[in-house]
Amino acid sequence: MAEKIPSWPKVTIRLYDDRNAEVTIAGRTHPVSNHRDPRQAAIAVVSGRAGQLGRPVRATAVESDGSSWPLIVHPDGRVDAVESESRSSTSSSGGRPGWPVIAGIALAVVLIAGTTLYFTVFRDGDSDASKPSEAPKVPTLPEPKVVPDQFSARPVPPGWSTKASWTVDIAARSAPAVSQDGKQVAILTPDAKVAVFDSKGKVLWQDKAPKDALSPVYTTIDSKPVLAVATPDALYYWAGGGAGATTVGLPDQAQVQFFGTSPLIKVEGDAGASMVAGGKLKAVPNQPRLSTVLLAESDKALMARYTGPLFWSQLDEGLQTVNPKAPSGSKGIEHVVAASPGRALVLWKSATKDIVIPVVHSTVNGAILATCPVANEADVESWQWVPDQTGKVAAWGNCVIDFAHKSTARYTDFQPVSVTGTTIYGMVGSELVATTPGGKGQSLPADTARPWGVADGRALVVHDSTLYALDKK
Repeated sequence: MAEKIPSWPKVTIRLYDDRNAEVTIAGRTHPVSNHRDPRQAAIAVVSGRAGQLGRPVRATAVESDGSSWPLIVHPDGRVDAVESESRSSTSSSGGRPGWPVIAGIALAVVLIAGTTLYFTVFRDGDSDASKPSEAPKVPTLPEPKVVPDQFSARPVPPGWSTKASWTVDIAARSAPAVSQDGKQVAILTPDAKVAVFDSKGKVLWQDKAPKDALSPVYTTIDSKPVLAVATPDALYYWAGGGAGATTVGLPDQAQVQFFGTSPLIKVEGDAGASMVAGGKLKAVPNQPRLSTVLLAESDKALMARYTGPLFWSQLDEGLQTVNPKAPSGSKGIEHVVAASPGRALVLWKSATKDIVIPVVHSTVNGAILATCPVANEADVESWQWVPDQTGKVAAWGNCVIDFAHKSTARYTDFQPVSVTGTTIYGMVGSELVATTPGGKGQSLPADTARPWGVADGRALVVHDSTLYALDKK
């Protein structure tokens, strides 16, 4: 059995004395303090993680005298000792009962009093340390250096000054994140921390960043805004308000996607996908045959077949079908291209071969939100979809869209790369330009800094691993 159980996440149970222990899971520490049975409380923490993963996990138990025991902990609280000669000699030395004894009686504990232990200690117990689903508080850490500065290394984006009200160093090859309301900015620091600032550069909270953390992302889980950081083996997310991270283990070869308002977990080579709910991975249910999962939104996922329709699959609910409304002159769906929050991109057949009608549809009811000028299908396949964060404007290839006024315009040879507010940045040939729906393109110097977002009236640009919050011109 032991050989078939993945070695991740790394779990260590360290017993300090008769009342105190500590559980470390994937680098996150869960103290067990002043507990009547620290061994069983620690096992409850680990079995909770095993329950989240839906499988047993390996653990190393370390006694206060330094002796250690390899264990297998199951979701139901059952413990198997991985026997070895050195461990057997230690346990027969006449000292206090070790982890093999605990492993031997664990099943009896589960059968006789497991239900009581689960509800009184693990779920509703009197010790916070025995609740793995309750995140600890974020630690107090040294704050990064935040200072005002002038941004003179590159040309500033149009509408912004060279004055930076505040700057801070960020981890190399990382990017900042701006909350949906523009009130918070999150970064990875050079000394491996997650740091969150208000729009004026004041540190709101910090936590230690997990190993191999990717750039932070603001998203929603359980319909609540959170800050998330993905690693190769886990997803960490913070709800704010001083609460520490909730950790969700990921399968091997898993990728976390943030195309929707919530994270979607896909496994390479696996047709299935999962969402995050209640601190656990939940498989997307009721996926229709030959469909692809596009994105997640709270506890539901959006899916589509190549030629339609769209489907919403919600946990504990049935499947909902959404049929995109046909545009005038169409001859049926050519194929569904992609999706983002509230939007689905669909190519419709026209009366002319190889000429398609690009249409943006609502993912709620399939209504037409924008119809782009007809185009050659081969050209459209290379178009990039670049929407803004609030759903007001977007560019789909050379089709520039104003959702507020329900208008579109073709910008010849335009290739969008990013959007900030209602300003869309892109390339026309080798030239960098900025445009707005209905406006004329403005040529920019090739090395102009493009904002990662706007935080309460300040544009956030990055140069040489430093974040600058630029004031308006």
